[in-house]
Amino acid sequence: MPAATPPAGLPAIRTIAMPADTNPAGDIFGGWLMAQMDLAAGNTAARIARGRSATIAVDGIVFLKPVHVGDEVTIHTDLISTGRSSMKIHVEAWRRSRDGDESEKVTDATFTFVALDMAGRPRPIPGAATE
Repeated sequence: MPAATPPAGLPAIRTIAMPADTNPAGDIFGGWLMAQMDLAAGNTAARIARGRSATIAVDGIVFLKPVHVGDEVTIHTDLISTGRSSMKIHVEAWRRSRDGDESEKVTDATFTFVALDMAGRPRPIPGAATE
């Protein structure tokens, strides 16, 4: 079962699901939601890496509930681990009806990022221990 309350702490991203983001059934397209999650995780990765980073994997995404037009979507991130140049970030997406107070988790996943140098090659994360 999804958790009853969103994670503690500030969200990485908060946005409103709009009509242009729907699939043919009228629900918010899963790809849009995954993109929002990637943006939030990328924001976290850039702060940790102190610069450019890229998504290299997404693990365990399961869409638990639909998101509807007008819903407020809040994305929370949490650093799980770092390697020499990589970061694993847990991401949760929550929805709240435009006219309601209750939130429900709609999906979560683990995103893996790699810190990149100016040439696009992996580089060490500042302060990270060597692998």
